Amino acid sequence: MNRRHALFSLALCGLLTACGSAPVAPPPAPASPAAAPAAEPAAPASHQPSLRGELLGVAAGAEVELALLVVDARGRPGQLLSSLQLRGDGSPLRFALPFAPEAFPLDRRVELRGRVSQSGRLVQRLPAQTIAAPQNRDLGPLRLVPAP
Repeated sequence: MNRRHALFSLALCGLLTACGSAPVAPPPAPASPAAAPAAEPAAPASHQPSLRGELLGVAAGAEVELALLVVDARGRPGQLLSSLQLRGDGSPLRFALPFAPEAFPLDRRVELRGRVSQSGRLVQRLPAQTIAAPQNRDLGPLRLVPAP
């Protein structure tokens, strides 16, 4: 038992020593030439495809939820592929919703849906936008409608 206790103590000390060492600094980033101003929002760092667009009519302070969903034949959501939460500022609200192309089912319907809440109450929604392929897509300006 005493030997087992000694081995445990030695292993614990080794683990604590490894965890307590200074982290390894990442290699310095390569110098980049001066970039020209971009007209489009920057692509996500992971290089995943994304849906981009602009929501029109979002009130200042409103909370916006966008979701890319797999839906069944009756229009019921079955699987969440990606989601995004934003806050309105009274002007057109730009968004970029990245998603994993390998999770995109080609044999079922995929839709972008959205809802807008203000003070905890649903006030607007985004009519469903069908997304046919797992690729970058600019949806342009999207108008929200009043929630029923």
